[in-house]
Amino acid sequence: MENTNWKRKSLPLWRFWVLGAFVLVKFILQYTLTDPVYELQRDEFLHLDLGKHLAWGYLSVPPFTSWVAWLINALGNSVFWVKFFPALFGALTLALVWSAIEALGGDMFALVLGAMGITLSVLLRLNLLFQPNSADVLYWTAFYYVAIRYLADEKAKWLMVGAVVLAFGFLNKYNVVFQLMGIVPAFLVTAKRHLFLRKEVIGAGALGLALVSGNLWWQYANGFPVVHHLSELSERQLVHVKPADFLKSQLFFFAGSLPVIVAGLAGFFAYRPFRLYQPFFWAFFFTIAIFIFFRAKDYYAIGLYPIYIAFGSVAWSAFSRSSFWRILRPIGLLLPILVFAKMYQVVFPNKSPAYIAANPDKYRAFGLLRWEDGKDHTIPQDFADMLGWKELARKVDDAFADLNAPGETLVLCDNYGQAGAINFYSRRGIQAVSFNADYLNWFVTDRPYRHLIRVKNKGSQAEELATTAPFFNEARIADSIANPFAREHGTIIFSFRDARIDISKRIEEEIRDRKSEISPRYL
Repeated sequence: MENTNWKRKSLPLWRFWVLGAFVLVKFILQYTLTDPVYELQRDEFLHLDLGKHLAWGYLSVPPFTSWVAWLINALGNSVFWVKFFPALFGALTLALVWSAIEALGGDMFALVLGAMGITLSVLLRLNLLFQPNSADVLYWTAFYYVAIRYLADEKAKWLMVGAVVLAFGFLNKYNVVFQLMGIVPAFLVTAKRHLFLRKEVIGAGALGLALVSGNLWWQYANGFPVVHHLSELSERQLVHVKPADFLKSQLFFFAGSLPVIVAGLAGFFAYRPFRLYQPFFWAFFFTIAIFIFFRAKDYYAIGLYPIYIAFGSVAWSAFSRSSFWRILRPIGLLLPILVFAKMYQVVFPNKSPAYIAANPDKYRAFGLLRWEDGKDHTIPQDFADMLGWKELARKVDDAFADLNAPGETLVLCDNYGQAGAINFYSRRGIQAVSFNADYLNWFVTDRPYRHLIRVKNKGSQAEELATTAPFFNEARIADSIANPFAREHGTIIFSFRDARIDISKRIEEEIRDRKSEISPRYL
């Protein structure tokens, strides 16, 4: 039966101007929160190179990121466009929350409260980087928005829309599987379980599978390399994730809206219009429990919160209408501002590395100096991953020019960050490769290489010279990364001249060995 409370009233045009103002502020902040000393971040280089090698799947991510990267490359591959798309995804998330508040019957106060909660939040940091995370939050929010619409009028068309949203979310990041795992049982334990037992669900499921079939086939044909990727992730990073730390981080992500989120959860029982949406109450806790069970990284859960800020803003507005509770209104509006003012000092890369090194306690208090290796460092890991890349590209360019054989020189790196940074910042059109991540598939082995520039991680000097030098007539250390704050500090650039072996053949053998470690079918 259709919910008659759902139908929208005609909305004043000035509401859209207010939303537009928030969107404008959002874009301005995304372009001004990074100090010019910082460059692009390690992962961004890999994601940009995906756009040069379109496919239905990759070792690192599903294909959606490559589509956006292709568009960035088509637009000129400038830093402006690299920053534009994550900012756009954040702005669309804001617009969806705004629309959800309107749909839930929120007044102007609720709209502004929700918009401030989204704008002045952890999303500002998330939307700084060209990674799947920004689109992931957008797709989570969009799917929850569709679920709200489906609960309101029970029309089967929303199942189809939800299938499309979920499919594109899956093609962006497999993280949306956690969302589905949380919301399905939430429906099943409430009186709304019949909505998941309708025959139209089968059709929606078939549509979703059809949309993701290209990626599923790619995974199957290549021996499901995602399993290998997740295994490595678990061994190297997730092993350091502790449930207590995960839960602690959740309190900080949207700290300025934490009381609003709590109000929204309470509203599912205390605010009559929200009883229709009670599956969302259970979905919240089921999803958090699933993340903890799988030892997921804390930021994987960020997409969970925007829709609950929408619920909370409407509930906060409703609870504060009486004169006695009117004081809640300015408090609700001030909290995001106060928290952002505190975040501004430490969370964003708007301070120089030297400043951070001189004031470590400010950053350590928020756990920002703790890296994925479980140890404390001088500056936050993301910040260190945004330094040293131009220096690396410049020094590799110099070594490349010294060899003076562009078509016969291979630039081989230890990791994807090094390879991608050289490809982005090089002034000589170098296309570096690596046996790391998706670069494993992008070697060009149908040409005779005579020279090799080898970019190696810190501490590998003696080993590399002993291993590789015998295959060349001349070997030397060309340079190294000097920036002490860069994660790549100490990275060494080797120059090997006049090969005594067939480099292409040797590379092909190494590629086969690396691929066999991922899956026998990946060969």
